[in-house]
Amino acid sequence: MSMIIPRAVAPHIEEAHKYYPVIVVTGPRQSGKTFMCRHIFEDYKYVNLEDITSRVAATADPGAFLESLGDRTIIDEVQNVPDLLSMIQVSVDNNPDKRYILTGSSNFALLQSITQSLAGRAATFTLLPFSLIEAHEAIEDKSIDSVMQSGLYPGLIAKGIPSEMFYRNYYNTYVERDLRNLLKIQNLLAFDTFIRLIASRAGSEFNASALAREAGVSSVTIKEWLSLLTASYIVFPLRPYFANISKQLTKMPKIYFYDTGLLCFLLGINSAEQLEKSPFRGAVFENLAICELIKREYNSGKDPLIYFYREKSGAEIDALVSRNGRLTLYEIKSSETLRPDFIQNMKATATLLPEVDTTTVIYNGTSIPPVAINIRDI
Repeated sequence: MSMIIPRAVAPHIEEAHKYYPVIVVTGPRQSGKTFMCRHIFEDYKYVNLEDITSRVAATADPGAFLESLGDRTIIDEVQNVPDLLSMIQVSVDNNPDKRYILTGSSNFALLQSITQSLAGRAATFTLLPFSLIEAHEAIEDKSIDSVMQSGLYPGLIAKGIPSEMFYRNYYNTYVERDLRNLLKIQNLLAFDTFIRLIASRAGSEFNASALAREAGVSSVTIKEWLSLLTASYIVFPLRPYFANISKQLTKMPKIYFYDTGLLCFLLGINSAEQLEKSPFRGAVFENLAICELIKREYNSGKDPLIYFYREKSGAEIDALVSRNGRLTLYEIKSSETLRPDFIQNMKATATLLPEVDTTTVIYNGTSIPPVAINIRDI
């Protein structure tokens, strides 16, 4: 039985559409982009460019195709016909009353085209799988291990699809098919090894040379594959914090997955009980916490400014969130007990960063703001 769970970003999309003729919603496949947009804009015509007939018509004559859709349209997977974006630009310039909602599941391809064709005309948003707060009522009786293992995609939460079935089909249908087509990957065994190696290193710094040796391909190939996983909203990089921005861009990032259910699937973790005993549990919990911080920003209509911090001495902060030039620091612990050393270690490292506002522990125990917060309350 399906249920409708409101998305936190929806009011921000509605507000932006008062000022921008084009709204662009990106995010992973199956994250609920189409359902949300059709729910918000019920009176808009809908077309999906995954449908081969629509795609052929749009490719053959983008202008005529767009004209046939009317003045209020939702266009799904618009990155499949990039030429359509130029025609949308002409359309809204000639008729300011026209409105378009565009969705896409390929970050780089779509946003690059938006920047080129619709600058100043489009507001962009990112929709990820449910946050813990969005899905609160549906998962409040589940343990955090169960939530981490089963994941937070709408198909799992709202439709009740068994997680093993969902992720097996998700991986086979979207990850292998889409990525193989985009990069013309010939060696599927090496690619499968690569993505599972990335899973085993979730929350660790990305080392292309080490991964290349283990996967049996070149470092260049590893970097291409990582870019593709990032563009397709499978993983994301978390960069180190430096006051010097050029250092942030050149130092090795940590890699996290957008959904812990897919991460657990790739790690071969098939139950909450198995996760509870797994040596990967701490890494999966950290991945979930970082994702929740990312979702909180996206769901507020903001771009996340989130980093990690590490001193040469070994002092480390799991997550730093930057707002208005000030930092909130987070230490992430999978424990249900708040220990004094969690706070002491972070406060000691915080003295190295004078722009810090607050320091908070994210854990699986009772929220005691601002000292500590339960992961479900981020």
